[in-house]
Amino acid sequence: MSEASVVKKSPHPFPKPMLVEHLQALGVQAGMTLLVHASLSKIGFVPGGPVTVIQALQAALTETGTLVMPAHSSGNSDPAQWQSPPVPAEWHQIIRDETPAFDPQRTPTRMMGAIAELFCTWPDVQRSNHPQHSFAAWGKHAEIITADHQLPFGLGEKSPLARLYDLHGYVLLLGVGHGNSTSFHLSEIRAKRTKVIQNGSSVWQSGRSVWQWFDDLDYDEDCFPQIGVDFEKTHPVKIGQVGLAECRLFSQRTAVDFATNWLKECAK
Repeated sequence: MSEASVVKKSPHPFPKPMLVEHLQALGVQAGMTLLVHASLSKIGFVPGGPVTVIQALQAALTETGTLVMPAHSSGNSDPAQWQSPPVPAEWHQIIRDETPAFDPQRTPTRMMGAIAELFCTWPDVQRSNHPQHSFAAWGKHAEIITADHQLPFGLGEKSPLARLYDLHGYVLLLGVGHGNSTSFHLSEIRAKRTKVIQNGSSVWQSGRSVWQWFDDLDYDEDCFPQIGVDFEKTHPVKIGQVGLAECRLFSQRTAVDFATNWLKECAK
C-alpha cells in the first residue's frame, strides 16, 4: 500500500501513546512473551512508522516481557525449490555457490515487512542462527528463545517456536490473518503431515561460506486460514484494533495443539 493510500484512509495519525492504549485494551500485558506478525500499512498513518510501532510494543510488554518477530530469509534456500518466481535450472548451482553465508547481523529478512526488518537491527535484540527460519527477540527470555536454533527442521522442536510453546507465549496477529501464523508450522512437524525434503542454505563453516544441505519439511500454509477459522469457533481469541488494523491475540500453545490435532484429523 502506498503512503498516499495510508494517509487517505487514516482519520488521524496514530502516535505511540494511542498504540500502547490499543495494545493494552486488546490484552497485551507487561511480562507477556509475545510473537508478533504485523503489517505496518494496515495500522494507518503512524508518526515514526515502524520505530514507533516497536516502541509501543516494548512499552506494553515492558522489560519484564519478551517481544519476538520472525526474521526469515527465504532467499537463502535451495533455488531448485523456488516457485515465486522460479529461476532457470542452469542458475541453480551459481546461486548456491554465490549466495553469501547467513549472518545474523547483516542478512536481511525477506517478505517479513518493515516492522520485522527494523526489529532485527534494534538495540539488545538477539537473532537466532538459522539461515532461513531465524527469529529475533528482545526482553526477558530473548536468549532462551533464540539459542540453539538447529539447522534441520528449522520450524520444529529445536526452534524458537518450540521455546515459545514451552514459555506459554502468545501470538499477536497485527493487521494480518491466520495465514501468517508461523506457529502452525510447528504443528505440521508434530502432526507428521507433509513429506521430508532436502533443503539447503549458505552458512559459515571453517571461516568461509559453504552450501549446507539439511532435512526439512515441505511446509504448506494453504490450510492455515481454515485452521484459524475453526480455532476461533472453540477457543478464546481476543479480537480488536490497533490503529486501523484488525488484530487477534491468543495463546500460542493452545493454537499449536489445536492445529496439530486438526492436521492429524485432516490426514485420516
